[in-house]
Amino acid sequence: MWIRKYERDRRKGVDSPVPTQIVSNEEFTPRPQNARQKQVEHLTGEMAEANARRVGLSRRDYMRTSMGLATCFLAANRVYGNYWEVDEAEAYEPAATAEKYPKGEYFIFDVQAHFTNGQALRFRSDPIVKGMGFDLKDDPESYSFRTFVKEMFFDSETDMIVLSGVPGRENQRDAQGVPLEGRARGGGILPSWLMSEAGRTLNSLSGSTRALWQGNLAPNHYWDRARNAPDKAATIEQMERELNMYGIRSWKWYCHTDPGRSGGGFQLDDPNAYWFYEESKKRGMRLISVHKGYSYQSRTLGHLANPKDVERAALDHPDMNFVIYHSALQHGVNEPDFKDPAKVNPETGDMSWHNVLMDIKRRNPKIRNVYCELGSFFGPLALVHPGLAMHGIGKNIQHYGADHVIWGTDCIWWGSPQWLIDAFKRFQISDEYCEKFGYRKLTKQDKAMIFGLNAARLYGVDVKKKRNPLPGDALERLKAAYEQQGGQRDNAAYGWVRAGD
Repeated sequence: MWIRKYERDRRKGVDSPVPTQIVSNEEFTPRPQNARQKQVEHLTGEMAEANARRVGLSRRDYMRTSMGLATCFLAANRVYGNYWEVDEAEAYEPAATAEKYPKGEYFIFDVQAHFTNGQALRFRSDPIVKGMGFDLKDDPESYSFRTFVKEMFFDSETDMIVLSGVPGRENQRDAQGVPLEGRARGGGILPSWLMSEAGRTLNSLSGSTRALWQGNLAPNHYWDRARNAPDKAATIEQMERELNMYGIRSWKWYCHTDPGRSGGGFQLDDPNAYWFYEESKKRGMRLISVHKGYSYQSRTLGHLANPKDVERAALDHPDMNFVIYHSALQHGVNEPDFKDPAKVNPETGDMSWHNVLMDIKRRNPKIRNVYCELGSFFGPLALVHPGLAMHGIGKNIQHYGADHVIWGTDCIWWGSPQWLIDAFKRFQISDEYCEKFGYRKLTKQDKAMIFGLNAARLYGVDVKKKRNPLPGDALERLKAAYEQQGGQRDNAAYGWVRAGD
């Protein structure tokens, strides 16, 4: 039986702003909580109870402060070793955290943010998922736009987001040939038209640009089955719609999916992809965000999420930029293969498919149009194996450079991204790893680039304007009112875990 992580926590009396185990977004079976995670969870509760009494707060209220968050990192250090930069004083004095990690120090631009607008995730009824033991009811509120805005903007320091789509093909016309509009276009749980609508709502509320959004169109979405080739007319029609009507700022591709029922996926270096690049470039779009890694749910096309196709595409199209989501990590820390030493080596930090991505840069040091994104890469590694998080970030910077690593969180699957933001602020690569593997220490400038400056450069964002919103920014006023009225983080992860954990 599976329940949401926050429901499991409430039943067991667990209250932590940092997830105490890996959650599932229903694309994979979550592993049981391991011994170290149980130890961190128990120690966090013990320390929080004592610390809350010391400062005169209930444990619930205490865990919604910077002191509670610091307690989580202190507990993790006692179990795993000193991986996180945190002082004991931060558990008792909010000023200690405010002085060391002041809010607003970094421009934070999250390029991987999702909601479902109350629609059920389509794989809930998939026979493979049901075969895993999932028997889930729709829970529209947990993934709703309202919850999304609260978690991303009210309960975190995130300045800007990119609404990131999931695979889906929009219906273009009805039976009479009349163009469809809005919800009638379908397109899955987060189609391009819906991202555009939601992003514009956010920007209208704020009076400034807080959201950008991607387009889901890909080379195999409109397919001429008689010719077994792309329906180029339909593809161009949709391309112009997404660029001109929806105002997208990047394409989001999943090579290992087949929304157009073409009979297969595609690769970045396929002729059909090259045709798409040329048509896209003619219309001014030169940014491709592509999901690589994490293909456990695709039994037949999963191999197409291997990043090996990035090399030729990047070399052949130096005027295109490719953002590789999840840094191409093949297996989640929750998947059985993650413990296979041939696929994940905790001693060297070599992780399958991520290492393929690193090899591309080793062979081609002059490639400058490939970027490593951190959504569901940094966070899961940090929770389960902080040493591998050091390896992952260390290798990304070692090979691609700190100016080519992009901040993303994959939230709201993880709840509010604030714990990830705090974790990265406190993250550092150890002297031992630097000496042994040739990594280097992260500077504040490195973190500033990764948190937002790199994505701002790619998306043409005026950083100063976004860090200093105009007084008319309604979203900031709403946030201030929310906090003045006692609004607090829920510390709730909305993904699924085993009920027996």
